[in-house]
Amino acid sequence: MPRFSSDHIFETVLRYPVVPVFFHADAAHAKQILNACYAGGLRVFEFTNRGANAFEVFSELVAHVQANCPDMVLGIGTIYTAEDAERFIQAGADFVVQPCLTEEVAEVCRRHNTPWLPGTMTVSEVYQATRLGAAVVKIFPGNVLGPGFIKSLRGPMPTVPLMVTGGVEPTEDSLREWFGAGVNVVGMGSQLFKNPNDTEALSRQIAALLAFAQTAVSPLPS
Repeated sequence: MPRFSSDHIFETVLRYPVVPVFFHADAAHAKQILNACYAGGLRVFEFTNRGANAFEVFSELVAHVQANCPDMVLGIGTIYTAEDAERFIQAGADFVVQPCLTEEVAEVCRRHNTPWLPGTMTVSEVYQATRLGAAVVKIFPGNVLGPGFIKSLRGPMPTVPLMVTGGVEPTEDSLREWFGAGVNVVGMGSQLFKNPNDTEALSRQIAALLAFAQTAVSPLPS
C-alpha cells in the first residue's frame, strides 16, 4: 500500500517547489545527499534511473526514507518503459518522472494511482500529457527551451502544473526568472551538487533556496 495518497504527493510537490534530481552508484553517499536535502527542508527527492545498480540503490533509499525521513516524498526519474515503471513503483516509488512522454508509463502510473510527471518540450506534448493524466508536466530541457517558452505556454495553458528541469541554477536570479515565467516547480541536478561532500553547506544552501522559492512561486489559478 502506498505511503501517501496521490493528492498528498501533488500538494507536497507544489509546497516544496525545489526538487533535487540526483543519481549516485554508492548507496551510502546517496543517503548522505538525501539527508542533507531533508535537513535543508526539502520534502521531495527524485532519484534517477541512470546506472546499472540504480534499482538496488533506490531500494535502499526507500528503506532509509521510511526509517529516517518519514515526510520525504521519494520518486524515480529517467523512466522509459512500463516494465521499469512497474518495478520501481513496486519498490516504493512515490512518483514517476520521465524525460519524455510514453503512454505505456502513463498507464502503469494510472493503474497504481501513482503521480506521473512526463517530460515535454512542445505545446502538443504538454496537451497530450494532460490528456493522459499527468500530475505535473515536466518541461525539459529547460536550458534549450528557456523561460520565454514558459511565458508563451501560460497564455493558452494557465492552469497546467509545470516543473522545469535542465538549466535551473541554484541562485535567486535563476529561480526568480523561472518562477516569474510561470513554472510551479524547478528540478535541479548537477548544478546543486557541485560540492556534495560538504553536506552542511549543502543543507544551508538548500534552506535558502527553498525559502526564496516558496515566496517567488505563484499559485495556480483555480
